[in-house]
Amino acid sequence: TLPVVSSLLIVICVWLVWICNLGGKQKNKKNLKKVMSGTSSTSVELHDGNLKYPFISFKEIVLATNNFSNSNMLGHGGFGNVYKGTLEDGTKIAVKRLSKGSGQGVIEFRNEVILIAKLQHQNLVRLLGFCIHGDEKLLIYEYLPNKSLDAMLFDATRKSMLDWPMRFEIIKGVARGLLYLHQDSRLKIIHRDLKASNILLDAEMSPKISDFGMARIFGGNQQQEN
Repeated sequence: TLPVVSSLLIVICVWLVWICNLGGKQKNKKNLKKVMSGTSSTSVELHDGNLKYPFISFKEIVLATNNFSNSNMLGHGGFGNVYKGTLEDGTKIAVKRLSKGSGQGVIEFRNEVILIAKLQHQNLVRLLGFCIHGDEKLLIYEYLPNKSLDAMLFDATRKSMLDWPMRFEIIKGVARGLLYLHQDSRLKIIHRDLKASNILLDAEMSPKISDFGMARIFGGNQQQEN
């Protein structure tokens, strides 16, 4: 009877683990639906139930960032802090941890997840996943080792790397990204917050436009007024 009891216990344990995982996934879907069903015009225009959002667990992110250690902080802004991390498979990531209780942070989260999920270009930052855990809302991006353009420009040592040919290549890359957003993508996107701190540089110094929290989608009959 001992083998039978042991087998039964194993089956019960496997079933409990499956139930817990299923419950977690259902909760994540409910949280995502709640966040995405905002009342702003942007969320209404951009909501798409067919989008697939890659979910990364909060536990994985805590481990990857060493519990959001200050030594892993890459920067901070009005919407929250950004941390460097490494997933278990060795993938390096940048985690944007949105400020808790910030209504603007919720809008940014919704914009970034929906917009970047629809847009793909070599000069746009790539979203790897997201996480909703209680009041925590996190966005997970590819890690770009040379950080932002403004960090490079105002660093007395590193700015020497930016000779004029390199600067010209960065300008061309940003222009290609903007052309894609304004004309070549299936959505016409106006970034509305383009600045040196939102231009990230990869290992080859190729620029990638980031931070779509204030972006807006425009139809063919809409015009942007300055």
